[in-house]
Amino acid sequence: MRVNEHGGPEVLDYEDVPVPEPGPGEARVRLAAAGVNFIDVYFRTGLYPKDPPFTLGQEGAGEVDAVGDGVEDLSIGDYVAFAGTTGAYAEYVVVPADRLVPFNVTLVEARLAAAVMLQGMTAHYLTHSTFPLHEGHTALVHAAAGGVGLLLVQMAKMRGARVIGTAGSEEKARLAKGAGADEVIVYTEQDFVEETRRITDGEGVDVVYDSVGESTFEKGLDSLRTRGYMVLFGASSGPVPPFDIQTLNRKGGLFVTRPSLAHYTATREELLWRAESVLSWVGNNAIDVRVGETYSLPDAAQAHRDLEGRKTTGKLLLIP
Repeated sequence: MRVNEHGGPEVLDYEDVPVPEPGPGEARVRLAAAGVNFIDVYFRTGLYPKDPPFTLGQEGAGEVDAVGDGVEDLSIGDYVAFAGTTGAYAEYVVVPADRLVPFNVTLVEARLAAAVMLQGMTAHYLTHSTFPLHEGHTALVHAAAGGVGLLLVQMAKMRGARVIGTAGSEEKARLAKGAGADEVIVYTEQDFVEETRRITDGEGVDVVYDSVGESTFEKGLDSLRTRGYMVLFGASSGPVPPFDIQTLNRKGGLFVTRPSLAHYTATREELLWRAESVLSWVGNNAIDVRVGETYSLPDAAQAHRDLEGRKTTGKLLLIP
């Protein structure tokens, strides 16, 4: 699926291109599935700069079918997963070998591996590193029934935290509760700041995990306790406008960070720690992965429309 110009879902073109050849230090993967993520929307629209033409997609899993010179740790036939390498909306993708994570396909089905690499490792770094949760913490998780949200709720509970989720409907609220959220606020019916303050006896939460951005950011700050953490990791409603940093002082000496997965998988050691942790939890059923919808590769535009229209829950996958 090629992006030849930035724009809406209609700019996605299903094209035949030559099968890529791996160079030194690279491997080619025959994809079993590719994940659909909001970062793909950002690249498609040009919010994240990348000059067309390019193949979309940041996450996938499949079987190694060719290796380049100097690759010693991978062999043809190995099952691998990856996140953060552009080009996954395809039948084949070439990936630097040191960004591929081998997995046992008898323990973790390839589609599930594709479903958890980007969003699972995102939930991992948010709960284990950006603001390391532990017993006694209370976290507010926006979009708690989304792909990251459902995993984030489960990992926050694994860490012993109390979790308040937000969702846009009663159906989505039930999914978030099913993932372990202690309380879920339906933001279309209730003011999430008032509800958060009520639930926490006026104190506020220790951390807000916000993938929504523009429409939730300022009110999220009002949901925090003194010296609380705003962790902004997405912008599904649009990017947060510039704001006066003195606001953080007035609202209680708050902290704000804007991380990305690349910052938390910068070394191979850290990549393997996060990916292997997530894949092992999937394999032993410690976390439940909800695949909301699967689409054939030519239907990628419809997947984007559904994602942007907030019609989906859990993970969206493209099947070549």
